[in-house]
Amino acid sequence: MLGNIDDRAGSLNGVRPVVTAVEVTKRWSTTQALSGATFEIGDGVTGLLGANGAGKTTLLGLILGLHRPNSGTITVLGRDPWVAGADVRARLGYAPEHDALPPDVAAHDVVRHLAELHGLPRREATSRASDALWEVGLGEERFRPVGTMSTGQRQRVKLAQAIVHDPELLLLDEPTNGLDPAQRDDMLALIDHVGGDLGMHVILSSHLLEEVERVSASVVILDAGRVVAEGEIADLSRTAPELIVELDRDDGTDPARTLASTLQASGLSVAVEGDRLVVVALEASWVYDVVRDALADGGYSVRRLERRTASLEDVYLARAGSGRTI
Repeated sequence: MLGNIDDRAGSLNGVRPVVTAVEVTKRWSTTQALSGATFEIGDGVTGLLGANGAGKTTLLGLILGLHRPNSGTITVLGRDPWVAGADVRARLGYAPEHDALPPDVAAHDVVRHLAELHGLPRREATSRASDALWEVGLGEERFRPVGTMSTGQRQRVKLAQAIVHDPELLLLDEPTNGLDPAQRDDMLALIDHVGGDLGMHVILSSHLLEEVERVSASVVILDAGRVVAEGEIADLSRTAPELIVELDRDDGTDPARTLASTLQASGLSVAVEGDRLVVVALEASWVYDVVRDALADGGYSVRRLERRTASLEDVYLARAGSGRTI
């Protein structure tokens, strides 16, 4: 049976971070892949977000114990992955970005072989391979050669081999690469299932803001090897919300500036953008009361009135400071 949440909860007990990094640097020849990376990753699904070349894959390699940091420390499930690599990797599942599955081997045999490499006896590995492939929606297709499968199905095989041994922590490197929108939705639903229903901790490495925001509660944002933001998405996005007020202009007047003057006289911070006002709406109900009363007293014709908070894209663009889009 996959995903025994009760067994797994005892090892972390909701206290110890899943991954901790302190001032981690990693260089490849003259290339600085990571520069003083410091962060903590807790339980649940965490997005590892950054543009291509930001250092995401290098960081996953450090977590797996495949690379040694040039300086700093990294701890995974309470252990140093470079010193205790085999023990740490036994508790990890990993789905790499690139597809290197043998095309002439059945999906079940691929997943069973990976289960055996993780130390499961042959009989249990055979059973668990079937279970894992059913979990990812390939139960009926499990004996098909991988080479006859679609891109979406091969991505599911990679996910199945990563979860077959019930890891505590699952590392997914760009798991939606090559997928069409419908397949991407299905894969994100599977990741949500693995992190929620099966109780595995997940690090989802991606350059796609929208998919990280959909399935992750927390995020680590990398930009050119630096950690520019980390923590729960809700906390990172908890900047002062804005109230958008868009007015009609029917008679050639400029009602937006008139309303802005009224609101500013009441102590509000207001910016005028054409026919639209942006009011910094601090978390206090009186702000909305003042705007409501001013609109009613002035007889303004309102086209749009909505509350807006910072998105993950806003957070990324504000923190990264590189001007790049991802």
